Parts: sequence; C-alpha cells; structure tokens
Amino acid sequence: MSFKDEWNLESALKILQHPTVDSKLWAEAVEWLLKYGPSSIQKILLDASNTATKIQFPELKPSHYTSDGQPIYDTEKLAETLGISEDEVKEIIAKKGMEEEPFDAFGDFDDSSKTIH
Repeated sequence: MSFKDEWNLESALKILQHPTVDSKLWAEAVEWLLKYGPSSIQKILLDASNTATKIQFPELKPSHYTSDGQPIYDTEKLAETLGISEDEVKEIIAKKGMEEEPFDAFGDFDDSSKTIH
C-alpha cells in the first residue's frame, strides 16, 4: 500500500484534532495533507509551518521564494541552523522524494543551487 492510500482526508483531520495523538502519527497525517489534501488545508499548514519556522529559527532566512510565496532555504544554512550535516539534510530531502510525487512542503532538492522549499 502506498503512502497516498494509507490515509484519507477524514482520517488525517481526525488525527490532527486528537488531543493525545503520538507525534509521529500526527506528523504523518500532516505530511499526507500537505501532499494530497485540499489546497485550502495545504495553505493553512504551510502558513503555520512558516510561522513556526520564523519563531523557532529566527536566524534562518530564505534564500528566495517560489512564485506562490513559499520560502526556499539553502541546504547549507539549514544544516547549520539545525545542527546537522548538509549530507543529513540532503538525505532527509531524498527520503521524502522517494514517494510517488515530490513532497512540495519541503521542496525539491536542486543540487546545483543547494536550496529547498
């Protein structure tokens, strides 16, 4: 069964609303919604993610923005901010890219520009 088929809109939203859900399960529901949920929910989640990033990592600044206003980050700066190696950042991005479709919430990795969004 593919990741896309593991969830549906109703089950993902129930997980997000549950008061005591496991954090890993919650993150999987969010990832599913970001990939396959309605655009209105994707926008809410991306806006919340951008706000949380600005609050938790104020030193992390986007290198530029997509045409729809989503931030794009340099992988080297991201690694430095998170305290991990750039290779680990690339590994995480590649792992997310192993799905049937790219995981747009984190963006596609472009090795030539070393950026993600």
